[in-house]
Amino acid sequence: MAAPGTKTPEHLDKQIDSEHFSPYRQDGKLYGFVCVVTGATQPVGRAIVAELAAHGAACIYACSSNPEDPYAELTESINAQWPNTKVIGYPYKIASEEDTLALIDDVLNSWGRLDVWTSSTGLLGPPSITNTSPHDLISAFTTNSMPAFFALKYAPAAMQKTTPKGSYPNAAPKDVPYGSIVVVSSVAGTYGGCWGPAFTMSSHAALGVVRSGVAVLKGTGVRINAVMAGQIDVGVDLGAAGKEMEQGQFPPSTLQSKEVQQKVIGLERAGRPQEVARVAGFLASGFSSYITGAELRVDGGASVMNPLTVPV
Repeated sequence: MAAPGTKTPEHLDKQIDSEHFSPYRQDGKLYGFVCVVTGATQPVGRAIVAELAAHGAACIYACSSNPEDPYAELTESINAQWPNTKVIGYPYKIASEEDTLALIDDVLNSWGRLDVWTSSTGLLGPPSITNTSPHDLISAFTTNSMPAFFALKYAPAAMQKTTPKGSYPNAAPKDVPYGSIVVVSSVAGTYGGCWGPAFTMSSHAALGVVRSGVAVLKGTGVRINAVMAGQIDVGVDLGAAGKEMEQGQFPPSTLQSKEVQQKVIGLERAGRPQEVARVAGFLASGFSSYITGAELRVDGGASVMNPLTVPV
C-alpha cells in the first residue's frame, strides 16, 4: 500500500484528464483508437469489430489464423455502416511469437500507436476426458490462452507510445500512454462443467493471464481484463458433426432447451455475440479506467443461480 501523501504517477493522472481518452467525447468513446481483434471472423469477434467501429475506432486489425476466412466480407459489412473506420483483414498464426511481433511492428509502422487488443479466440475440444488426447489439450491451451499471453507480453510496450494526430479518417493525437487488453473467455474459466476438460483447463489459463497481468502492467498505464461468457448463441447446434462442433468458440447454446434456459438463467435466454462485444467495448474505453484484473461475467446470471450452466 502506498504511504500517505504518495502521488499518482504523473502519466496516469494525465491519462485520466486527457480529452483524447475521455469516453464522453461526442465523436465516440473510442475515437482515434487503433485496435487488434483476434478471432475476428468468429461470431463474437465479428461483433467486437462492429462494436469498436461503432464508437469511432480509427483502425481495427481483424485477425484470424485462417487466410481463407471472409475478411473482405467483414470489411464491407463494417464499412457500410462506419466508413471512417479502416478494417484490415490480417491472417496470422495467433499462437506464433514471431507472427505476433510482426503484427505489432506493422501496426506501429502504419499508425504509430496501439490502444486496444482484444483476444477472442476459442476452441472447444472434445466433450469428454475419454476422447481428449494430449494433442487436444495442447491445442486448447495454444488457442485459448497463448494469444492472450503474447498480448500481455508484447502489446504494452506498443501501447505506451504516443503520437501526434495523423492524416487519416477518425485520427486523434495520443498524448499519454494508454492501453486496454481484453481477454474474451468462458465461465468455464471460473468453474468446471461447461464442456470438456481441455476447454475448462485452458479457459482457466486464459483467466490466469489476466490475473497475473495486473502486476506485470503496474505503472504502464495499460489495463487487462477478462470477459467470461456464459451461454452465447453463436449459431452452432448439436447437429454439427463431432470435430466440426469441437472447433467452436463456446459450447452450443442448444445443449440447453429453451425450458432449461428459462429455469437456470436469470435472464431466461442465451446471450448474443453483440452482448459480449458491448462489454468488450466498455473495457476498451475510458469508462472502465479504474478496472483492471477483473472478470466480468456475461452469462445472464446463470452462474449465480446454478453453477452448472451446461449439462455434460
